[in-house]
Amino acid sequence: MPYGPDVLSFLQLIRSFPLRYPLLATASAVVAGMAFLVGGQALAAPATSFTPAQRAEIVGIMRDALQNDPSILTDAIRAIREKAEEQKQDSTLAAVKAHQSELQTAPDFAIRGNPHGRITVVEFYDPRCSYCRSMMGEVDSFLSRHPDVRLVEKVVPVLGNNSVLDTRAIFAASAQGKYEAMRRALMADTTKPSMERIVELAQANGIDVKKLTADMSSPQTVALINTNLDQGRAVGLDGTPTFIFGTAAVAPGALEADQMDAFLERARKA
Repeated sequence: MPYGPDVLSFLQLIRSFPLRYPLLATASAVVAGMAFLVGGQALAAPATSFTPAQRAEIVGIMRDALQNDPSILTDAIRAIREKAEEQKQDSTLAAVKAHQSELQTAPDFAIRGNPHGRITVVEFYDPRCSYCRSMMGEVDSFLSRHPDVRLVEKVVPVLGNNSVLDTRAIFAASAQGKYEAMRRALMADTTKPSMERIVELAQANGIDVKKLTADMSSPQTVALINTNLDQGRAVGLDGTPTFIFGTAAVAPGALEADQMDAFLERARKA
């Protein structure tokens, strides 16, 4: 159905601000896709069946409805967003299932909890990510509560050069059996990232600095980083931290204990 001049002006206005006002951009899609409702009935008849007066009345009804009850538009926007999230989750889970073997595989040093656990949880994290850092204690507690969980860690440097530097140091330390020590040292450290600081932390944790420095540029370290990044891309990783519970749920962002337990329960029932 063609829109009247008032509706067209409204659409043109909100479409002109798609980046600055994303909510309005979403609203334009809602308005463009919704049928006009009068008395609870959708008007799907062609425009030729309406007189100019009738079209003006429809526009007036629509305007009054949105002004008097803005929740109409809010509910429509919420429904669109929820549907988009469902579709995105379905797409991501399909990718997780397609790449399940690779995602749940990692070197022994990157596996925590029960190495033979019935349920595998994958965590993508960046060592410089503040949310990842805040989840460290939560993840420790989660593993303590659930002795049947096998946690696979995937370090992905997605936040720039400092992330790359720390990730290289973490993987290089793994060659000396010090992956966990370096991971925790760097993620607990609040000092400005630098090679000098990595050397200090390495010395404090009994790590051979000369070997660490060499291993930070080794083919093995580069391969480990690229493998994790490739897997993140394969499942459409949006950010860190991101947790994958079996093949049942993908949960981005920092989680609370009850949320983690609920996702785990979903994976157990899948």
